Amino acid sequence: MMATPRDLVRKAVEFDRPPRVPVQLWSLPWAEERYPAELSRIRETYPDDIVSAPCLTRSGFLPDPPERYRVGVFRDEWGCIFTNAQSGVMGQVHTPLIADWDDLGKLRTPDYYHDLDRAGIDAFCRGEDRFVLAGVWLRPFERLQFLRTTETLYMDLAERRPEFFELLRRVHAFYRAEAEAWAETAVDALCLMDDWGGQSSLLVRPALWREVFKPLYREYAEIARRAGKHVFFHSDGHIADIIPDMIEIGVSAVNAQIFCMGLDRLAATARGRITFWGEIDRQHLLAFAPPDEVVRAVRDVHAKLEAGGGLIGQCEFGAGARPENVEAVFRTWREIDGARAASI
Repeated sequence: MMATPRDLVRKAVEFDRPPRVPVQLWSLPWAEERYPAELSRIRETYPDDIVSAPCLTRSGFLPDPPERYRVGVFRDEWGCIFTNAQSGVMGQVHTPLIADWDDLGKLRTPDYYHDLDRAGIDAFCRGEDRFVLAGVWLRPFERLQFLRTTETLYMDLAERRPEFFELLRRVHAFYRAEAEAWAETAVDALCLMDDWGGQSSLLVRPALWREVFKPLYREYAEIARRAGKHVFFHSDGHIADIIPDMIEIGVSAVNAQIFCMGLDRLAATARGRITFWGEIDRQHLLAFAPPDEVVRAVRDVHAKLEAGGGLIGQCEFGAGARPENVEAVFRTWREIDGARAASI
């Protein structure tokens, strides 16, 4: 029997020798606005093996509203106000919801997100042969930034006032409840997302990350594992210092900017221990390189990181990316799979 896309992803993250590398395309509204025909062709030619479940609650569907990516001002479900200067990408918070600690008592978490329509979500999962991710991302670090602004949050981490830890406790309680709600559904994996890296190092000291934030992620991962779910984690930037910690707490797959960390370093420290869920360099290769250089990069990823699994051919079609380069990524994964099949 031919393996389904769900089987392929499971085999990849469990290092069970999938017959081909599963693939997934991420597209930002920026690409959807500028290259609709090219994006549609790529999606049709190279269909995804991974899909996200709809975020259904018993009060109705909770979409990702298009206003989030339009020029102007957007208020999210927590009340955080984002200012967006460019169409097709998410804006930034400049005015904090919690400007000083006297505002902490006004915080109202959107707990209605946890009242899931399990029947609807489970029906979606049963109707899919693709690997299904939870329809939300657990993101405590970024949520703290949205509530306090990035600059103020770094001051909070330095000052370590009791009020900060109370805010952290409330944010963590929200995401823990969200993890518990989604763990009861039929999805295949729960998703964590916080951007922890700069261009050449972690944004905070690894010791601080391990003390303050690692315990939160460990709880989310334990909830997922108890329910038989995998854990997928997205984090931009140079996060090599904490990938061993991700492995330790039970993360199955990490979506990271592997090229800024270096393939050789990752091969030496993490190959065969965690699945690299993409990505091909979008800072330079996808935006500026000729397609043949993109092809070489994909082949280099396969040569250095494949370990009887451990790879998902994810690629982001985001701001600045050239459609011919995105297409070259998926064409190359298919060629690698074809060459491997012919050699068996």
